[in-house]
Amino acid sequence: MSAVTRVARPLQGSDRVAALLMTMGRPVAARLMKHFQPEEIKAITRAIAEMRPVSTAQVELAIEEFATQFVAGANVVGSPSDVERLLDGVLPPEQISAIMTDILGSTNHSIWDRISGVSEGTIAAYVIKEHPQIAALVLSKVKPSCAAKVLGHLPEAMRNAVMRRMLGFKPIVDETMRIIENTIHEDFMVNLARNAGADTHARIADIINKMERDDMENVLSSLASTRPKSAEILKGLLFTFDDIISLPPRARTALFDQVPNDRTVMALKGTDAQFREVILQSLGSRVRRMVEQELMSSEPASHRDVHEARRAITDMALEMAGRGEIELNAGGEDEAYVR
Repeated sequence: MSAVTRVARPLQGSDRVAALLMTMGRPVAARLMKHFQPEEIKAITRAIAEMRPVSTAQVELAIEEFATQFVAGANVVGSPSDVERLLDGVLPPEQISAIMTDILGSTNHSIWDRISGVSEGTIAAYVIKEHPQIAALVLSKVKPSCAAKVLGHLPEAMRNAVMRRMLGFKPIVDETMRIIENTIHEDFMVNLARNAGADTHARIADIINKMERDDMENVLSSLASTRPKSAEILKGLLFTFDDIISLPPRARTALFDQVPNDRTVMALKGTDAQFREVILQSLGSRVRRMVEQELMSSEPASHRDVHEARRAITDMALEMAGRGEIELNAGGEDEAYVR
């Protein structure tokens, strides 16, 4: 190995699992291996057989990543099949059968309550990709308050089609309903957990978005040296006041239609002429004249007041994007704006 110090290369996939199992020692690793599927065991054992020297730093990084995902809740979701695999070989078959019967009944009974607790935006993103009949079934089973919010996220044509199908529903045979519920549990709830990593990045990006510019750059620089992949993901999710001029013209107009004139004036103080002109072009002619007059006649403001005004406008843009009214980082395409 070169004498030059290298950043530890993160272990991926089967290599990471293999390294962690070898670090645990034989007794613990053997107990864990009982819970893997045959194809998983085959991949892991091949990784162990072909493994090159792994540094302490790589193992520590793997452990740190696992701990971070565990705290965030990523990939930590159970299903009836997971329970059955866990009990296999530990309890007699008849006892496992009795337990599974009880668990499946409980799972099916509560799946709709659990889906009702998920954000309406996430449910809408799921049902909008499904057949309207599936969307209608899901929305007829979740809590009415949840269904109402989800319907508000759907395009008008789909919303009307789903409502018609909900009105025309006929009773579904119990066995068929159990199959549907199990499928939705696996497809929706498990996939939701698998995407928790993306949700974690979104939460962190929201925090970084609210930092001072210098602090934001320092955090991203630090992450780039230790977690380059996460840093790149976060950069793609960030949106600052400076990025507003990259929005399509109609999106900027929609945004500043919601911003009070005095806040626009405060936010534009200290900006260069080119940036200011782009923002002024987003205002109506009467509002533009008022803002320009205020900018010429008003006194300099404190850095804190200017920062708070810019932060409020940026937060509003993020909220509008969350409601689907505008799209951020759209590459300047005017079609990104949705009224």
